[in-house]
Parts: sequence; C-alpha cells; structure tokens
Amino acid sequence: MLLIPCPWCGPRDEIEFRCGGQSHIQRPEPFDAVSDEAWADYLFTRINPKGVSYERWLHVFGCRQWFNVARDTRTHEIHAVYRMGEPKPDLRGVE
Repeated sequence: MLLIPCPWCGPRDEIEFRCGGQSHIQRPEPFDAVSDEAWADYLFTRINPKGVSYERWLHVFGCRQWFNVARDTRTHEIHAVYRMGEPKPDLRGVE
C-alpha cells in the first residue's frame, strides 16, 4: 500500500485517496474553433509513461482536496506532491 503525503493532512494510506488520472492537461482553445479531432484527443488521449507520471489525486476520506503527485509507474515511488495550480517540479535525473 502506498503512503501518500497529502499537502494538507500529511501522510495517509492510499485507501483514503482516488486517482483522477493524468495532470497538467490543457483544454484546447478557442472553444468555438476546436476541431473534432483536437477535442477527442483532449478527452481521450493520455500518456502512459514507463517512469515518472504526473497525476491528479483526491483525498476523498480526508480534506477532500485535489493535488498533484509525481509518481514512478515502475516502482510506485512518490517523487513529489504539490498543490493544484503549482508548476511541475524539476525532476531532472529522476525521469
């Protein structure tokens, strides 16, 4: 089981959280000129890296806050946890 460090509540067991998928996805704009292909790509296409993945997580059974996690998909090691709206951390050498 993962021990996930919530930015608001501190370290908690994985069962308190839900993964919301890939983070840092930008909605295509302008909304009235987006092609069907670009919209479908935004809705359905996600990366599936072997290594560091940037994910959104929700602390369902705690503070109910969303935050980002940089997690290695091979080892499940958590390299960084940061609040929504903050930029990706510099993980050069880890990825």
